[in-house]
Amino acid sequence: MIKVLFFGQLKEQLGVAGTEVSIEFNVTVSQLLEGMIQTHPHWAHDLNNETLLVAVDQIMAKAETVVSRSSEVAFFPPVTGG
Repeated sequence: MIKVLFFGQLKEQLGVAGTEVSIEFNVTVSQLLEGMIQTHPHWAHDLNNETLLVAVDQIMAKAETVVSRSSEVAFFPPVTGG
C-alpha cells in the first residue's frame, strides 16, 4: 500500500492530508497520479499542475521515478519565499 501525503496549499485544495493507494506492481509517479485522478476525478485540476513537486521516500522525484508498494509519496506546491 502506497502512503500518499499532500502538503501546503495542495492539502487545502484537495481537502485531505493524504490517502493510501493499493497497487499490484511498481508504477511511476505519473502512473500513480493518473490512477488517483481516475479514482478522484475532482482532484484532476489540482494534481495536473506541472509545478507540483513530489518526493518518494523523502527524496525529490520526477514523473518517471518508480514507486513501489511500500513507498511513501508526498506531493506539494513549489515553495516560494520573499
